[in-house]
Amino acid sequence: MTSKNRIALFTMFFIGILIMIFSLRNISMESFIHDLNNLNLWWLLVAFGCMFLSLVFEAIIIKVFVRRQVQHYPFRDALRVPMLEQLFNGITPFSTGGQPAQLFALTQSGIDAGRATSSTLMKFVVYQAMIVVNFIICLIIGFEFIAEKVHMLSILLILGFVAHFAVIVGLLLVMYWYNFTKKLVDICLKPVSWINQEKHRKWQMVLEEKIQNFYEESLGLKSDWKLLLKVCIYTLIQLILYYAIPYFILLSLGVTKANVILVISMHVLIVMIISLFPIPGGAGGAEYSFSIIFSSFIGSGSKLVLAMLLWRFVTYYFGMIAGLVALLVVPKKVKYIEKK
Repeated sequence: MTSKNRIALFTMFFIGILIMIFSLRNISMESFIHDLNNLNLWWLLVAFGCMFLSLVFEAIIIKVFVRRQVQHYPFRDALRVPMLEQLFNGITPFSTGGQPAQLFALTQSGIDAGRATSSTLMKFVVYQAMIVVNFIICLIIGFEFIAEKVHMLSILLILGFVAHFAVIVGLLLVMYWYNFTKKLVDICLKPVSWINQEKHRKWQMVLEEKIQNFYEESLGLKSDWKLLLKVCIYTLIQLILYYAIPYFILLSLGVTKANVILVISMHVLIVMIISLFPIPGGAGGAEYSFSIIFSSFIGSGSKLVLAMLLWRFVTYYFGMIAGLVALLVVPKKVKYIEKK
């Protein structure tokens, strides 16, 4: 990690402590400690298990893509990829550090940078597509519930959907209308040339290379529908495991009457809202959204704060800690499959 990344990491943990102190300011410590002592640790362990298994399924997806190119890719090394992704997603605005972290982990194993980029791009396509599918379903289930509670959150949901949908449209354009996409990118970059010719040239080269890599990889993926279906199923399982975490946290607090489908739907919508906040990890916005939405499931103020803190630790800080551990693991070098 660079010194800049270390500073960002310590800053996010410090912000987390400040948010915890702020959340507890109006809460009776006696009630909070009582709720903490009465936690059902088994259900809390299930919540942690869901988070870990979501990383496991992401590692399986990595292996599915990589093993088309290499003879053997150890599962331990595949698991490093989502762990490092969690760490760098957590310390960068809009989670922009996740993709480079995945590339870094794959190239450490000796995988060619171009092929690693292609694999992560295709993984990203499927992931974005499944997010949009999940979001549409959960929007139908839970939008009215959120709109009744906080009008501002419903606006953020719409903006989040538009942003993710635009990404999918852009990726599909590359996959099916390659030449049109290149021309469209050139048109969009034209204003940059009026300001700085050198910057325009660099941006154009980088974008053209990424579009070319993605297009070439997409040709193979489109022709192999069995692989595509398998990755979609694994991604769906990965997301369901992640989205189910708040339900098990509620069970650990003794809240047994919550509807599991509604809770999962609410979590999907919260994650969509968080993606709009520029602060790493959506700090502040994530806690506020959770507290507002899940106040309907939890009557006690101390339980609500405890649920929010547990949820935040399981879904955010646990992944970052796992990423720090993954940094210490030295991956094995892979061998490429010889092409006939």
